[in-house]
Amino acid sequence: MTITVERERLAKARVLIVGDAMLDRYWFGAVERISPEAPVPVVRVNREEERLGGAANVALNVKTLSTRATLLTVVGTDEPARRLRQLLEREGVSTVLGEDPQLYTIVKLRVIGRSQQLIRVDFENQPDHEVLAGMLTDYERALGDHDAVLFSDYGKGGLTHITRMIELARAQGKIVLVDPKGDDYSRYVGATIVTPNRKELQDVVGRWKSDDQLAEKALSLRKRLGLQALLVTLGKDGMTLFEERRVHHEPARAREVFDVSGAGDTVIATLGAMLGAGAPLHDAVVAANQAAGIVVGKLGTAVVHPEELMAELAQGR
Repeated sequence: MTITVERERLAKARVLIVGDAMLDRYWFGAVERISPEAPVPVVRVNREEERLGGAANVALNVKTLSTRATLLTVVGTDEPARRLRQLLEREGVSTVLGEDPQLYTIVKLRVIGRSQQLIRVDFENQPDHEVLAGMLTDYERALGDHDAVLFSDYGKGGLTHITRMIELARAQGKIVLVDPKGDDYSRYVGATIVTPNRKELQDVVGRWKSDDQLAEKALSLRKRLGLQALLVTLGKDGMTLFEERRVHHEPARAREVFDVSGAGDTVIATLGAMLGAGAPLHDAVVAANQAAGIVVGKLGTAVVHPEELMAELAQGR
């Protein structure tokens, strides 16, 4: 598939993103002294930024790759929810947003001084199960208009009904991708591909001492869950794709690592966009690996633009 055709297909693909959306807030400032109240630095804030986080960042990553993205999630009726709506609208991400008046829309506040994160403060609680159940109808209605469904699970309660959602998507022949959380992967039975990182997989199958042992554990999990593939991301060691009859490793692309936050979002967003566009799984994994290499060279929950990705792929890096 040539780069030109690839971009055309990406533009026609439609991906539905479902999961825990967040608002990432950054306070940047100067650190010039230690507080007299406690042995902690005093940050004099001189700049603030707000970015899409969690499933909203996944949706932004999909949209930035020129693919049509729709985010389905639950938010509160608070100020962070209003900001999320504004940012999503500004970025051109379509939304199906349920409202829970009792929910604190998830906010992750990071304080940055001297180009380093000094502290992160989280604001969150659990969504109402009745609100989530009521969104199943919206989900079923949206399914028919999309080529792939991408579940971004941050363990915040927004995917209580994911097992049923996967069943509905597969019944319509949709590609289903899951970025997992927690140690109960039985919730993801029947998905097309699940993308745990090293630690997430270890929490489920235990530690391994060799590549052969990793393959044995990963292939067993893939079979047990009825997946087409399991993609394990290994940080500086790249990523490995486990299919029924093949194991394929993609080494990490050598580059300076500045910030790994959001890299997992970029991997699954690229996979979703590529698979939604009809790319073979192997090609989608190569592209996702390249995208991860690009995004870790940027600060914060950043995105990869199609021209960046296509340039890397064209050079065969």
